[in-house]
Amino acid sequence: MREIAVFSGSAHPELADEICAHLEVPLRPVRVRRFANDCLEVQLQANCRERDVFLIQPLVAPVQENLVELLLMLDAARGASAARTTVVMPHYAYARSDKKDAPRISIGGRLVADLLVAAGASRVLAMTLHSPQVHGFFSVPVDHLHALREFAAYFRRYDLGNTIVVSPDLGNAKEASHFASLLEVPVAAGAKQRFADDKVEISSIIGDVSGRDVIVLDDEIAKGSTVIELLDRLRERGVRSIRVACTHGLFADGALKRIGEQPDVLEIVCTNTVSIPESKRTSKLTVLSIAPALAEAMRRIHNGESVSALFDAS
Repeated sequence: MREIAVFSGSAHPELADEICAHLEVPLRPVRVRRFANDCLEVQLQANCRERDVFLIQPLVAPVQENLVELLLMLDAARGASAARTTVVMPHYAYARSDKKDAPRISIGGRLVADLLVAAGASRVLAMTLHSPQVHGFFSVPVDHLHALREFAAYFRRYDLGNTIVVSPDLGNAKEASHFASLLEVPVAAGAKQRFADDKVEISSIIGDVSGRDVIVLDDEIAKGSTVIELLDRLRERGVRSIRVACTHGLFADGALKRIGEQPDVLEIVCTNTVSIPESKRTSKLTVLSIAPALAEAMRRIHNGESVSALFDAS
């Protein structure tokens, strides 16, 4: 790993530190400063020439600040003659803008992908993109990991004899089905219709959840509207207990508190793709680390080894 150089933006330095600890390489320093006209300047403060450069930066709030910072890091690495620059993006916020569902709007997921490539990205390492088509927005290779192995290892500690995995909508049903197969339990899904960013309706649950211990699996939780709506439908069908799991715990506008206050929700489990301050955490929250998986993928990319084994959660 001598020819590797790992840098982190401001979005999640704790995750970058953990990844570097697993790789047994130093996290190289980055200087970010703001000019009087509010423009950012980024300097990579280590040698990049002919090196395999990895830039760790999830696109999380403030998304636009972190995006511009990442673009400047990419341009700096290219200008410093990096041999290859891989963007390690545990969370891609613009992945939700993956289709044109109203007149005269931008498909932001594709646009930002083009910007990253134009700025100098040679490769992208991502975790649980919002939908399969986002992978195709990038014109460079994308290694797309998921956290199902980490979730499965965690939930196997419980008695799963009466458990069922529930996807909030049909769009996430394939991933929920894969997760259910790892746990060797059945799967169900909600029939969801979205009317606005924070207004959804789940008309029915496809599958028998009555009397079951439910694990709700979603790719991300932002305002929590979908989960709260799903909890109402699950209660109507007489479930015994509920645990909620998601890869990206954004938990905007007090969503973590609202979900945690639901008396029948025993636990909320997410990963550390998004930094959650201690002040916002609750006693019901468990955060799993995806640093080992990202570090192993980075090691394989650097050594020219297959990353496909990490795509398989078996």
